[in-house]
Amino acid sequence: MLLEEDPSTLIRHTIANFNIAPDRLAVARVSESLATLQQARDLRLRDAESSLKKLARNLATLQSQHNELTSTHSSAAHASEIARLDTQKFRIAKGVSDLEMETERLQAQQAELAARLQELELQGVDGGVGEFGGGGVAGGGGSVEDEVLLRLKVYRSLGIDIERDTKDGEFSRAVVRNDRKGDVHVVNIDRKFSRFFYANYFWQIL
Repeated sequence: MLLEEDPSTLIRHTIANFNIAPDRLAVARVSESLATLQQARDLRLRDAESSLKKLARNLATLQSQHNELTSTHSSAAHASEIARLDTQKFRIAKGVSDLEMETERLQAQQAELAARLQELELQGVDGGVGEFGGGGVAGGGGSVEDEVLLRLKVYRSLGIDIERDTKDGEFSRAVVRNDRKGDVHVVNIDRKFSRFFYANYFWQIL
């Protein structure tokens, strides 16, 4: 009968009938997987801690730099410097604009005077009287003299003074003044050069 058998024998037979080997293998595999997961988790945790420490060091460095900059920077001084530079910029821009306007005005005045001088040059050629010719008395009486005086007036307005020779009354010397440059040029007039040569030369000096 069953009760008459040795209990240890019954236990061995019962254990053999359970067939727990596959279960033990499954438990071993689960344990191995858990160990692998734990290692991976520990590795990721160490990497996260290392990254956190690195970020903490960077944050401390940036905070130190920020504190240094804020301690040496003055917002009021910066705003004052910006305002000063803006004022200087507008002043320079206004000066440049004024200079451009003055240049245009002088160029227009120069063109007008050049046109007047050319007109007088042509009148002198038609009338047979040169700028640096005789004393102004030639067949035309007072009109010729007036024409010469008008030319002299134009020359003076340009800064050119024509002087006569005390011996023969001919125009022999010109004093050219350039007020803009502060220069004074004395030019001896030689009859072998044309009046156009001297006109161009005077314009170059001016």
